[in-house]
Amino acid sequence: MRLRHVDKPQYRKMTNQVQIGLIAILAISSVVFGQILIALLGSASVEAGQPTGNFYFNFAGVILGLMLCTLVVKYGRVKPQYTDVYYVFQLKQLQNKIYRKLNAVQKSAADNNHDALVVLCFYYQSLALVYELDNNTLTITEVNKQIAALEKQITDNQLTCDVSEFDIKLLGRF
Repeated sequence: MRLRHVDKPQYRKMTNQVQIGLIAILAISSVVFGQILIALLGSASVEAGQPTGNFYFNFAGVILGLMLCTLVVKYGRVKPQYTDVYYVFQLKQLQNKIYRKLNAVQKSAADNNHDALVVLCFYYQSLALVYELDNNTLTITEVNKQIAALEKQITDNQLTCDVSEFDIKLLGRF
């Protein structure tokens, strides 16, 4: 995966649309599916003070609503207007994979391991990109400090580090 420019206003607009749309689809479809299941399979007689026994039908309606949302995401992510949203989603997943191995990567980077330095360069720069897109101003300063420290280590040891060298396969080495 390569880091690329993402238009922040467009990304924010599309992210908000996706979130609101998925919430609306889930809420409406859950109720509709639940009511359809209750109408088709629910008990006709309800005694006063007794539960209706429709909990499982409502729960199944929510599950069907989640399945519908999954289909919407699966087929909607390829649309051109949502490429930035899907790109950032994939980038966040990749950051999570790197984070799980971050201690081992940092130890190797302390020994000036080139692959570890490439992974850290990519990780910190991708964090800065995502934090900027999500307006996460609280932790961006910490990431910038980590980037500066990493760049200092690279220049002090006359090493090179290019994020374009990053490949997911590098994580398998740690």
